[in-house]
Amino acid sequence: MRSRPASTPRSGRWRTPWRCCCDGQRSTVDSQPEPPPLTASGLDERTTERIVRGVTLFERRVGDGPPTVVLHGGPGAHHDYLRPGFDRLARRRTLIHYDQRGGGRSPVSRETPVGWREHVEDLEALRGLWGVERLAVAGYSWGALLALLYALEHPDRVDRLGLVSPAPVWLGARAEFERRLAKRNAAPEVEAARREARERNLGDGNVEEYRRRMFELSVAGYFHDWRRARELTPFRITGRTQQEVWESLGDFDLRPRLAGLAVPAVILHGEDDPIPMETTEALARILRAPLHRLPACGHVPYIEAPEAFTAILDEFLPREG
Repeated sequence: MRSRPASTPRSGRWRTPWRCCCDGQRSTVDSQPEPPPLTASGLDERTTERIVRGVTLFERRVGDGPPTVVLHGGPGAHHDYLRPGFDRLARRRTLIHYDQRGGGRSPVSRETPVGWREHVEDLEALRGLWGVERLAVAGYSWGALLALLYALEHPDRVDRLGLVSPAPVWLGARAEFERRLAKRNAAPEVEAARREARERNLGDGNVEEYRRRMFELSVAGYFHDWRRARELTPFRITGRTQQEVWESLGDFDLRPRLAGLAVPAVILHGEDDPIPMETTEALARILRAPLHRLPACGHVPYIEAPEAFTAILDEFLPREG
């Protein structure tokens, strides 16, 4: 058994819902849109299913060249909502997306464990199947935290880490994030848009349009300009997976262990992200990593700051040419 990620006991229970990576309104998660149909990106694209540690994981590869594995947010989400934004990076490398266990096209039974360690060891098993000695990883939100957990458990298997809008690496940092997100989601203009959606779409009997609009408004607080939420590819959250991951972490604090991590990293964080900049500044100091502050940008830089997002990661990640 490897050492746990927290400096406090793992027996601590997750006491309040944690919202991260645009998980939407937990009470309406089952009414959110289905994952979008598979569509071609215009780049070389391949999909497969891999049996890993007793579960079947959906995988999509986009582009050609040196591989980078992309870890989506959530937990309990799926990779679709990172597209098409992340696909800009596939013009000079192969992006390997996969739906993490318990989300999207990688469903599991209720008896199957989906805690943080399962996610880490799934990635290690995939690395072996891919035949890659050391992984270049691009992680978004929860995916950035998962990338760090993986690096702590398997430091000799990580080449570099691109951390985009990283989730806080200690439990205590969540309070200000929760406060900011709740305030933004309750902004007068967002509430007015919700009322309009109810009146217009329910009155017309357009249930699908209503679901789509309510999804957009449930994630509005993650954006600098809330209206840009309409550009986000819809996704679903599997609530059990999300809750079990956070509960498995307990009262976690990765900072002491991260101080000893010697892996090249780069961090991107929007200046208007509801996750406070101070938490990411602390992470950057611990990792001795450059932090790129993105102006007029919230939690989703591949939508609100696509040029900077692409340029920074394209320079940092392995590439052809």
